Amino acid sequence: MKSVTILIADGVLKPSTLFGAIEVFEKANQFYLAQGKPPYYHIQLAGTDLRQKLLNGTFQLNITPFENITKTDLILLPSFDHEYDFGIQKSAKMLDWVTQQYRRGTEVASLCTGTFLLAATGLLRHTPCATHWQAAAHFRALFPELDLQTSRIITEHQGLYTAGGGHSSLNLVLYLVEKYSGREVALYCSKVLQLDIDRNSQSPFILFNGLKDHKDQMIRNVQEYIEQHIGDRLTVEQLAKHCFMDRINFTRRFKKATQLSPADYIQRVKVEAAKRSFESTSKQILEVMYEVGYGDVKAFRQIFKKVVGMTPGDYRNKFNKVA
Repeated sequence: MKSVTILIADGVLKPSTLFGAIEVFEKANQFYLAQGKPPYYHIQLAGTDLRQKLLNGTFQLNITPFENITKTDLILLPSFDHEYDFGIQKSAKMLDWVTQQYRRGTEVASLCTGTFLLAATGLLRHTPCATHWQAAAHFRALFPELDLQTSRIITEHQGLYTAGGGHSSLNLVLYLVEKYSGREVALYCSKVLQLDIDRNSQSPFILFNGLKDHKDQMIRNVQEYIEQHIGDRLTVEQLAKHCFMDRINFTRRFKKATQLSPADYIQRVKVEAAKRSFESTSKQILEVMYEVGYGDVKAFRQIFKKVVGMTPGDYRNKFNKVA
């Protein structure tokens, strides 16, 4: 039997990842029962009692104190709201307990913004990690030294697991079920819950919002200039001259403000414009390519796939809203 402890921190819980994770493990147990075997996963909630508003009612959990659990095979950290510090501020003792358990051999996994809690333990210092792409700016502000990879849905390193955002974080739970119980059990959970078992990237779902949450007005003006000239073949040299700066200093200042190089930023803006065109029009790939300032179809396809994680054609087929 595998002991799974879902840790409830002292914050405002996002219930979806909690109940989604429980359901995946319960479906795995259902598979074992159908085979005439005992349940494989013992699932328990630990941490602090929770009471919070949910729509027009109240959501409440009475939970076993984490101190009462001396050994568990897996600790799962669900998602918490960023307006309440992701559950970090009041959970220091709980996070110390997580660290102690990990050092005794317990594996630890975080779902969506639960990665903030895992990062606060200090255990992610030497490993890539993932969280919801919308929380990336908050994460980098709190943990600038960590290797956040927003395109990833799952990361794994020495018994530490992190997952991307929302319901896609359940791909990590499926991954853990497959690791512990095998492919057949994971496929059963995937089919019953209608989850895509082999998704490995958040990239197709990321909305690029321009990374303008900084105080450098000159760089913000350049960002707006790029957005207003999507169809032009912009170069870093042109943008540097536009700011009356040399390329090296401009590039350094731009990256400090946006976390991206000017060349990467130009690509992201153009690809985002292409994505929106594929979603809302019936235009062909070449038409969209020219609209966003590319003249080489091979280069456009390569850049689009690098940023989005799928080809322009696949993206259009998946997300196009035009009947």
